[in-house]
Amino acid sequence: MTENQWGLLCNIVDGNSSRYEIGFIIDSPWLPGWFNIPIIDYYTSDELWFSANKKAADTFPDVIFLPGFWAEYGMCTEPSAFGAKCIFPHNDFPNVEKLSFKDHNFEKLVKPNPVSDGLLPFVINRLKLMENRMHKAGHIYPFAISRGPLNIASFLLGTTEFLMLLKLEPEKAHLVLQVITEFICDWLEYQLETFSTMNGIMLLDDIVGFLGKEDFKEFAYPNLKRIFTKFSVKVKFFHNDAPCIVSAPFLHEIGINMLNFGTDTDMNKMRSLCGLNIVLVGNIPPRDVLAKGTPEEVRTLVRLQLNTLKDTSHFIMSCGGGMPPGVSTDNLEAFIDEVKRF
Repeated sequence: MTENQWGLLCNIVDGNSSRYEIGFIIDSPWLPGWFNIPIIDYYTSDELWFSANKKAADTFPDVIFLPGFWAEYGMCTEPSAFGAKCIFPHNDFPNVEKLSFKDHNFEKLVKPNPVSDGLLPFVINRLKLMENRMHKAGHIYPFAISRGPLNIASFLLGTTEFLMLLKLEPEKAHLVLQVITEFICDWLEYQLETFSTMNGIMLLDDIVGFLGKEDFKEFAYPNLKRIFTKFSVKVKFFHNDAPCIVSAPFLHEIGINMLNFGTDTDMNKMRSLCGLNIVLVGNIPPRDVLAKGTPEEVRTLVRLQLNTLKDTSHFIMSCGGGMPPGVSTDNLEAFIDEVKRF
């Protein structure tokens, strides 16, 4: 992300943008395939990681790519710090093996040190090594980034086991989430202290969308609020492309001012749920249209969304989630051109 694009993003957060901006979350599900390299090369080569991200930025200069030059190892980044085994196929997405807890003693979970544990030092060192080249290319690191507390818990315990824990042993679930939330705060703080250009936080947590209202208020709300209110940064970006109807009315008081959401809810309904002060980033179907559709089908959906929008003051045109695998240059160009024509 360039400094000019960061300024545009801040203007949108402030409600001062008078034009339609385009933004996409991009990372390892899309970039290696689009750049025509194996996923393992993207993870292990600083040069290829930098080149893939720079090519995307150069090819689509009208797009605000979020978070911008994201150093990550798929879903393995944060769970690795807790000691979870991470499996990296040559050209497929990595996965995490859940931790083994004797007698389900989940409360024995220990908070990691983000400076030294798991893959986190590799994330920081990649950003440090490439920082000068980033600046020379006109880009900055704007966001400190982490997966969210429920998302990390689902990888460490197993999704089914974690959701059952919420209902059967809620006191253990609270202890697990407390440890993870404290870790996330440490991890984000370390990034913000290390890179002076960071003035935003980005948190990704789809498991929030699995909860009903009472469970959301008990287990998600306090932990998300603790994270988002801890940091005095300009942009507080939350990604949840699972259903957001339950959580949306609470996002503003949690401290969130920007939301990327899925396709379960249309833009106008989400606006009514969130209120006027949250930037909505969405929500063309990512897989079925942006990846699998034709350029004309992409244009049709973009045009339909723009024609039906009731409020455009806090809005970024995007897809409903991160950029999926297989999105072609032609489809992205059709998306961009249709927005610019409107």
